[in-house]
Amino acid sequence: MKRADEEAYRARVRGCLLGGAIGDALGGPVEFSDGRSIVAEHPDGVREFVAKGPHWPAGTVTDDTQMTLFTVEGLIRAGVRTDRGIGFTLGVVHHAYDRWLDTQQLLIPSGDRDGWLQGVRWLYARRAPGNTCLEALTEARKGGDRIQRFGEQSVNDSKGCGGVMRVAPVGLLPWGDADWIFDAAAKLAGYTHGHVTGKLASGALAVIIRELNQGAGLDDALDAAQALLATKPGHEETSGALTAARELAAKDLPRSPETVEQLGGGWIAEEALSIAVYCALAYPEPDQFLDALALAVTHSGDSDSTGAICGNILGTLHGETALPPQLVFPLEGRGTILQLADDFALEFTRANHLHGDYGPHTTWTTRYPGW
Repeated sequence: MKRADEEAYRARVRGCLLGGAIGDALGGPVEFSDGRSIVAEHPDGVREFVAKGPHWPAGTVTDDTQMTLFTVEGLIRAGVRTDRGIGFTLGVVHHAYDRWLDTQQLLIPSGDRDGWLQGVRWLYARRAPGNTCLEALTEARKGGDRIQRFGEQSVNDSKGCGGVMRVAPVGLLPWGDADWIFDAAAKLAGYTHGHVTGKLASGALAVIIRELNQGAGLDDALDAAQALLATKPGHEETSGALTAARELAAKDLPRSPETVEQLGGGWIAEEALSIAVYCALAYPEPDQFLDALALAVTHSGDSDSTGAICGNILGTLHGETALPPQLVFPLEGRGTILQLADDFALEFTRANHLHGDYGPHTTWTTRYPGW
């Protein structure tokens, strides 16, 4: 990868992860609120971080960002694991989600886990984690002869948005064709959400991110994702939701909660993706980043997830310099997010300087063990 390309790549990785976290933190405090009451308090939409009680200060992220960060860590560790000559193993990310489960069940790190992310204290906070994620990961942890084991798909029938809201990092991988990226993201979502729509919406988002990461415009990225999606059995709900978002964005309608809510509430996977795509299309320019996020979170639905996905999309499209600086600096965990973003870019552009021929045991592999 040429130097200019590598710099652009890193800017997109940072933009995707920070943009998603900003959208998440904007939407978290108003999740579960009625759109009209949100507008009454925020006439121009939620455009700044607000607090949600004494234990939820302004700029706080939710489980959406937490799980996205463990996706990033899991992908890095899967990259390290290829030193064994056994290929890129997605089951490593399932184990990363098991470490996230620790953060929801313990008050502080146990000391029994490896790697660095599980030791970050601010992650040990419950921020309205989805019951489906908690239950599926708890089931996998039991192991033995239980229904689901690590690396296997969940057997539930949930298509909640808890899968799609965490898989954008898959699309940031700088290799792999679109079909592989799609299937990988669908598989990661399937560790907790068993319904085909929950998986396919996740695959579609990852391909959108992949195309943007490779320099495509938003419409072209959506075209590519929908073309691939249409080849997948059971795609109709997700395809319909994406088509509805694009058709709604093309209409001369007010950019308002009422318009957003024509696409649903975002509680289920295809609706969350649809709302995020609509808001990105409604305000696609770099200087409209905050307009898009405000629209994505100001509605009677799953505001943090729709904000996070919209932030992932536009952050990848425009890179980190398009992010609103007044929301970047107070964001919870910004240092951790940036460290993971940069480490992700290093692993997938400079791995030969970090492990492999320089290992197998290095400070990098202590930081990111290959399992």
